[in-house]
Amino acid sequence: MRIPRLLRPPAAWLRLPRRTARLRLTLLYSGLFLVSGAAMLAITNILARTTGLFSFSEPPHCTTVNGLPNCESSEHLIMTSGARRELHLTGQAAAAYAADLRHLLVLSGITLAIMTLVSVALGWAVAGRVLRPLRTITTAARVISASTLHQRLAVAGPDDEFKRLADILDELFGRLEAAFDAQRHFVANASHELRTPLALEQTLLEVALGDPDVSADALRSTCEELLAAGGQQQRLIEALLTLASSERGLDRREPFDLAEVTSQALLAAQPEIARRGLHAATMISPAPVTGDPDLARHLAANLIDNAVRHNVPGGRIELTTGTGQGRAVLTVANTGPVIPPAEVSRLLQPFQRLSAARGHYGDGHGLGLSIVAAIVHAHGATLDARARTEGGLDIQVSFPAATAPRPLG
Repeated sequence: MRIPRLLRPPAAWLRLPRRTARLRLTLLYSGLFLVSGAAMLAITNILARTTGLFSFSEPPHCTTVNGLPNCESSEHLIMTSGARRELHLTGQAAAAYAADLRHLLVLSGITLAIMTLVSVALGWAVAGRVLRPLRTITTAARVISASTLHQRLAVAGPDDEFKRLADILDELFGRLEAAFDAQRHFVANASHELRTPLALEQTLLEVALGDPDVSADALRSTCEELLAAGGQQQRLIEALLTLASSERGLDRREPFDLAEVTSQALLAAQPEIARRGLHAATMISPAPVTGDPDLARHLAANLIDNAVRHNVPGGRIELTTGTGQGRAVLTVANTGPVIPPAEVSRLLQPFQRLSAARGHYGDGHGLGLSIVAAIVHAHGATLDARARTEGGLDIQVSFPAATAPRPLG
């Protein structure tokens, strides 16, 4: 079926050029030049008509006096000392004056048209030269993808807007590279952590089903182990969901007391503290915070759980809340094994443990401190974790000052 002529796309030479930044800059330069030139011509024409820029002379009128010629010059000056005066020109002088003005205006208009065309060409060249670094940045940024985030623009030159833009993009690519690496690392570790209990459950079931003389007590023991493994998986999934929600940021902000959520977390951990024979020293003072109280509760619970889980028999836990320099502060210190100072930052990453051995679920999944770090980042707080020389960790979380509610009206 033939497409009607009216519906066909226009020919290439009839299409409007793409509205690029270079075209807009060229039109801007040329438009400014054209307006300035037209204003200059208008001002020149007005000045020529009002103040006078030329002098005209009429032919001398000659008479004979006593037999001798006597010629009177009737020269009329249009400009006298910059002052305007009323002139009465003869028809020939007025016509010559008007003709000169028209001639000046025509020549000036032709000159303006030529220079406008020249300004278009110069504006196109200058705009291309100015935007060349931007084209380089755009091309390089298009080449960089998820598989080549290690590359950088590395734009050299003066410290102008384009170089600052390239530096910001390089910083963005660096953060994206770190995020992609962390995501790949997280997925690999999460798949390992989830695969191991599943393999354990499958092995227990295969052993129980493969024994034809299995007793009821053996089946009960197998079921108990399966329930324990399922509980570990549930806790791991809850920890992963908490970590994911913390890294996404805050969905809500409301005022709450950090001392209250910390006391609740400590109360929930009291049975485990007593079972391990630990001694808890607390100094709980009001610490108002604006943020997500649920995430703050997870933060306090994970800090206390870390201090309890990685402690020594008969060890000590010190828990403090309060305010300092306008900030709400939570401090958790515990005794425990000696931790190399260089290992502290690594322990804040997901699935990182002090021991490289995996599979011992009694020591946790290595997500507690990473959840704490994510919640701290979501609240715009600061986290200071230090290894104690005698063993254990000293962790301090400092929240921004609580924002006072705005008065109504």
